[in-house]
Amino acid sequence: MKIVTGKLPYFLLLIFLFAISCNNQAKSDISHENSFARDSVQVMMHSIVKDLSQKGPIAWLSYFENTPEFFMVSNGRLEFPNIDTAKYFINHTLVKIIAGIELRWGNIRIDMLTNEWASVSALYHEDIRDSSGKSMPYNGYFTAIAHRTSEGWKLRNRHWSGMTQ
Repeated sequence: MKIVTGKLPYFLLLIFLFAISCNNQAKSDISHENSFARDSVQVMMHSIVKDLSQKGPIAWLSYFENTPEFFMVSNGRLEFPNIDTAKYFINHTLVKIIAGIELRWGNIRIDMLTNEWASVSALYHEDIRDSSGKSMPYNGYFTAIAHRTSEGWKLRNRHWSGMTQ
């Protein structure tokens, strides 16, 4: 049996380098896609602030995923077990007692789970103005799972932990 030396190791090295470069390109594409997705979730978070300021509490409905799987928890208590309860409460109660909301996020963290799903968390400060004009400040922490839908990013679920100042 004759052992070939010289060109075989060079050929194997070329194959190895080619495989690494293909893998690095795939990782680069995924990284770019994740960066784009993360940026678009960031845009959603800023849009929430703007829309709440302009439209009041009804604006939340534009950001809740309109699926039976949606739910919302506040301070460890299930407030809305599904989207229908959220819609009913916001449309029939919340819009009557809250005249305005000024929301500010702090230290927003977005962890991409996939290109379609993201975990979002942030400190928040809200000034909520009731129908009599009285303003009440709230501070806390917000967490949510965001889902990219055909209508853009929506919150599948969310949790508020907070207190008045």
